[in-house]
Amino acid sequence: MSQGTPVAVRARQFVPHFSGIRLLLMSVLAALIGLAAGVTAYILFVVIALITNFTYFHRFSTALPNITVNTLGVWVLVIPAIAGLIVGIMAKYGSSKIRGHGIPEAMEAVLTNKSRIAPRVAILKPLSAALVIGTGGPFGAEGPIIQTGGALGSLVGQMLRMTAAERKVLLACGAGAGMAATFSTPIAGVIFAIELLLFEFRARSFIPLVIATTLATTVHIVLIGPGPMFRVGPAHFNMINGLPFYIVLAVLCGYMAVAMCRGLYWVEDLYEKLPIDEMWWPAIGAVGLGIIGFFVPRVLGVGYGTITDILNNHLALSMLLLLLVFKSLALLVSLGSGTSGGLLAPMFTGGAALGGAFAIVANYVIPGAHLDPAAYAIVAMAAVFAAASRATFALIIFAFEITRNYESVLPLMLVCVVASGIAHIHLKESIMTERLSRRGLKIHLEYEVDPLREVAVESVMDRHPPSLSADMLVAELARRIGTHDPSVIGHSGYPLLDAQGRLAGIITRTDVFRAIEKYADQSLTLLQAGSAHPIVAYPDETLHTAVNKMLRNGVGRLLVVDRDTPDKLVGYVGRTLILNARERRLQEESETEDGWLSRGRRTSGEAESS
Repeated sequence: MSQGTPVAVRARQFVPHFSGIRLLLMSVLAALIGLAAGVTAYILFVVIALITNFTYFHRFSTALPNITVNTLGVWVLVIPAIAGLIVGIMAKYGSSKIRGHGIPEAMEAVLTNKSRIAPRVAILKPLSAALVIGTGGPFGAEGPIIQTGGALGSLVGQMLRMTAAERKVLLACGAGAGMAATFSTPIAGVIFAIELLLFEFRARSFIPLVIATTLATTVHIVLIGPGPMFRVGPAHFNMINGLPFYIVLAVLCGYMAVAMCRGLYWVEDLYEKLPIDEMWWPAIGAVGLGIIGFFVPRVLGVGYGTITDILNNHLALSMLLLLLVFKSLALLVSLGSGTSGGLLAPMFTGGAALGGAFAIVANYVIPGAHLDPAAYAIVAMAAVFAAASRATFALIIFAFEITRNYESVLPLMLVCVVASGIAHIHLKESIMTERLSRRGLKIHLEYEVDPLREVAVESVMDRHPPSLSADMLVAELARRIGTHDPSVIGHSGYPLLDAQGRLAGIITRTDVFRAIEKYADQSLTLLQAGSAHPIVAYPDETLHTAVNKMLRNGVGRLLVVDRDTPDKLVGYVGRTLILNARERRLQEESETEDGWLSRGRRTSGEAESS
């Protein structure tokens, strides 16, 4: 016979609550994480510059050099390979989490490890990325910074007493702050973290996230300078006259994203087939990079300067085509080997090159087109990565933040969503989630409201549940069950009422059978065998809250009581009623209904047949 707390207390117990004090704490921690992520981004840029200057120009300087004018000759094949070997050793004996571009690893920590990231990842990831990028790796620093920022947030969450949900928010704060600190795009950093890590839009996460990205961007302004990473001059987007061209560009961007996603994992599969330890793969990929870089030096290095040149229409068509092909090829060969580096910058380069080249060719083929290559480069840069990553909204905002040109909004929206639609049609997973999917993780990146949050208990509850007298004998109820009495058939739990009709408790069939087996006393009442303190729900609560109460207390049904009079029974809700409510919502998603036009056609057809 069960014991418990009063009905009113049990009704409130176990309801999730995020207090103002916790929100204040999270906001303060987010501020610290944002500042730390900003400083980390700056340090990583400095280390990359130091390594690049030392390995390619044999000098000591913290200014990021133009790696395309190096005079290493054939040594450009050797230096990246040495760095690749070192990274392979670090991954084998340090942490395999440093492989890749960082964002899937942060997603994996959220999904499988309660947002816990090992401290060594926060150290080894930026070191390995700086080594690879500094020696010519065709990557951006943003991926490692995002993962490192996420690791910092996770570590802060692990130091203090926190829930896994709060730790996830801090991880996302660090990741979003990392992106904001890299590109000086705070709004895009917020949305990027929401779309790829949080999968929610709530005050408890949105407020700390905005604080973190704001302070990280402030650090960028102080240490690196004001303005976005890519300084873009005036661009003419001309949506009205350019609409058909933007549609064609969107299709090209969508299929480029599909090709990049499939190409990357096809290359990874090729490396998997090599008869050597994976420790050697980054070195092999680096040799391939060196060969490409020997003939096309612009593919080497972080590439932010090259992106800026494309976005300002400073490169000829021939160079744009070379970058489109060979920067993408260098990315696949290198990143597919499992080395360390960011994915955004090289895909930005390829996308921008596609857009710029498209505009130049269109102007040549159609003399009256008058397309601005810079505008099309900006739009394509965002669209290719939006389609590949499925972070479409974040990339629209990102491109708007770097242009600060309202005229860019409509082309960005159109091209990004059309390209993303094409990628959705052809790819089951994004470039971020394919690797995780291969490990058995299924990630749902689409936002939808839980149907159980939209339905109140009172709309589905049984308003006339079969109640029994609390003084009835257990033997009598057992007899009714055994004879299939209609008054007790179809229910596994029964509310118990006292002589005044007030709720006194609940008894389940399990309680009845247990009492018969355990107690020989035939005078045992239902209230003595059942529970005098049942878990209850209120009519105005959502089914989501009701389900949480069931799960936390291990019960399959709830008695529904009046909020102001807790001993007044007003209904009963069980798992079957809840599942039926969800099934009705699913039918709304899948079952089509006749519209005015289809009804008219069907009526005409029926009249003719008769």
